[in-house]
Amino acid sequence: MTEANKVEKIEQNEKNEKSGKFKVSEVQEELSISWLRDKYEKQELTPQEVIAAIVQRSSDDAAMNIWITPPAMDIIQPYLDRLAEINLVDAPLWGIPFAIKDNIDLAGVPTTAGCAEYAYTPTEHSGVVERLIAAGAIPVGKTNLDQFATGLVGARSPYGDAHNALRPELISGGSSSGSAVSVARGQAAFSLGTDTAGSGRVPAALNRLVGYKPSLGAWPTKGVVPACASLDCVTVFAHSLNDALAVDGVVRGHHADDPWSRSVTRKAAKLPAKVFLPEGELGFYGPYASEYRAAWNNAVEKLKGLSVNLNIPVEYIDVTLFAEAAAILYEGPWVAERWAALGSFIEANPGIAYPVTEKILRSGSAAEYDAASVFHAMHKLQQFKLEARKLLKDAVLVMPTCGGTWTREQVLADPISTNRDMGRYTNHCNLLDLCGVAVPAGDAAPQTPFGITFFALAEEESLICGAAELFVAGAVDAELESAAEANAPRIAGSAADEVAVAAVPTTLVAVCGLHMRGYPLEKQMLGCGARFIREDETAAKYSLVKLPTTPAKPGLVKQQQGGAAILLEVWEMPLEAFGGFAAAIPAPLGIGKVELRDGTEVPGFVCEAYAAAGAEDVTALRTWRKVVPL
Repeated sequence: MTEANKVEKIEQNEKNEKSGKFKVSEVQEELSISWLRDKYEKQELTPQEVIAAIVQRSSDDAAMNIWITPPAMDIIQPYLDRLAEINLVDAPLWGIPFAIKDNIDLAGVPTTAGCAEYAYTPTEHSGVVERLIAAGAIPVGKTNLDQFATGLVGARSPYGDAHNALRPELISGGSSSGSAVSVARGQAAFSLGTDTAGSGRVPAALNRLVGYKPSLGAWPTKGVVPACASLDCVTVFAHSLNDALAVDGVVRGHHADDPWSRSVTRKAAKLPAKVFLPEGELGFYGPYASEYRAAWNNAVEKLKGLSVNLNIPVEYIDVTLFAEAAAILYEGPWVAERWAALGSFIEANPGIAYPVTEKILRSGSAAEYDAASVFHAMHKLQQFKLEARKLLKDAVLVMPTCGGTWTREQVLADPISTNRDMGRYTNHCNLLDLCGVAVPAGDAAPQTPFGITFFALAEEESLICGAAELFVAGAVDAELESAAEANAPRIAGSAADEVAVAAVPTTLVAVCGLHMRGYPLEKQMLGCGARFIREDETAAKYSLVKLPTTPAKPGLVKQQQGGAAILLEVWEMPLEAFGGFAAAIPAPLGIGKVELRDGTEVPGFVCEAYAAAGAEDVTALRTWRKVVPL
């Protein structure tokens, strides 16, 4: 942006603010669900003002090729108007702006899959979008992608190669390129991507985001242009795991009209029994290969420190089976599944598709991919799945999300091999029916993010959530690291090496009143050795009452129908202190399982229902801090 343009933008913002059109300065760059809800509840911002800021930001970033259908008020306004009919308390994503990869249907807006000649205008929302809108979320536009979701670089689109959010000369990652960049650039609080070979994880790593890839079928793929229908997943990009799981809590579940849908429950986050790392030297690539290697080594040391603290063994394992499974995706007959989905269009429109995309799709029509080859590959893959299930039971596997990155010029000059490298640590995931979450792990170089991915079996998403949450929190202090060095000099140097140093077991505790920070009973939490973890909120299923005691105490009561999301704090307490702490709580209060907004359950303060009858209902205030301010 030129200096003249900057001055013009500032002057326009000042005019807008004076006129009350929108509060540009109050819409922070990093949008999150919790921040937006807090602003809405306090009436410090409106969704209209947030959307106006997003429209302006997308216009400012137009040269970055983020959007195919960019944010525009004429498309968004009906969804804003609909908010008047929805209670903020009852809608977990009320007024939350999100972006949609342009191979996922939004009713009334063209779906291009990155190819204008392929475009169609759907009359209904995709399964995931429908659920998000029902929860109050606001779709803001359709994002750029590697054409037909075929690529991991973000540079295979006739709508332009999407720029990295932090360093425009680098690739954004793909195929969900625009989806990731839109979140990183403050143009959505979260976004939808798709993932067949890593498209929901690679762009997360390259743009310093969380990329959550649920188990196959856990989120509906109805209304998604297929790449490999048997392997496709819808995914989410966000700035935090909490936000990603809040989205998961809304969209997860069987869809009656989706043939690939299945019921996969995500249980409460918990830690794995083991953490596996790839043995031997890993391959790194691109202009920052050495920096990526150093960043991976740093992440490994952090994982080892966490394992010492929590008595979780770390083992190095042979990952050949994962590499062999990954090879089946593009070097075996699964590429024919892409041709089955799109071959008739390509045959009818030769030369229309992006050149490298058409070349890859046409490779799926090779004579070698006959019926027998498909069954040979299926049987081989089934054996790999069996081996993976035995190996990963109750465990997580951690790998770099990417082993490097490239400049956009390098990818355009060598589109095949650069793209192949980007999938080195991602391609195996869906073939082996694994879930995965990509999280930031520091920067490899200035403004050049590095990330790692936690993998687990499909029914064990709780393990990747628990492990990733712990890693991101970095819950290891210097004293524990020093103790680890003194007490465990032999840390996981081979497959036989395990970290097994005794540590104090803990539990999470949700508190919603006098035990919160700043209130009189915070000292009880500290006296039990507890430490504050985060602010959070319950699922929208609770009422909050003010009990007629001295001093007044809150009562949190779960409702069979209705209810609201109540703000609370999550603490971590040593288990040895938890029993005595719980036993001292006077009736009608007690400790039970509190369901959080992301669907997980943690021990926390609850109230027996009979006590609510004679108490003041303060649910509308949603937090004890408004009932009894400090």
